[in-house]
Amino acid sequence: MPRAFSDLAERTNERPIMKNINECRRWIETHTDIVIDLVRMYLGVGLFVKGLYFMMHQGELARLLEGADNVAFAQGAVAHYVIPVHLVGGLLLAMGLLTRLAALAQIPILLGAIFYYWLPGVLFIEQRQNLEFSALVLFLLTLIFVYGSGRFSVDYLITKKESRQPQAHSPA
Repeated sequence: MPRAFSDLAERTNERPIMKNINECRRWIETHTDIVIDLVRMYLGVGLFVKGLYFMMHQGELARLLEGADNVAFAQGAVAHYVIPVHLVGGLLLAMGLLTRLAALAQIPILLGAIFYYWLPGVLFIEQRQNLEFSALVLFLLTLIFVYGSGRFSVDYLITKKESRQPQAHSPA
């Protein structure tokens, strides 16, 4: 190794950096529930903001749904399902209240966005970041639906309190 590179390696002190990375990895492995909770909270806030955006920019929704066969029905469905589910479901996900139900309610919206709106455009050469992002959000929602809420959720606080309450035994 040339002297300039060995000096650079010594100055950057590679071993402590790798040690820190490995410590961080070990912490993540032992605190998986915290990582999933952070993803759940971030996703909930993001979906809530997306619901606000759709509510304030209904023209954008109309533009997205222009290709629908039944435009009036599709726009009505968006106005009466997508916006409230993003708003309420996003808040519920962020708080960790009714987590699985909130995630499950979001999944059809993402499936519709992927298969109805974004996937038909894949054959054409165009930007597809929205398809990949929608697929990522769908994947994360599915994981949260399967995993449920973690330690940092209202669901956990409720179930923790219920498990501490003494159970009345009925006579057999």
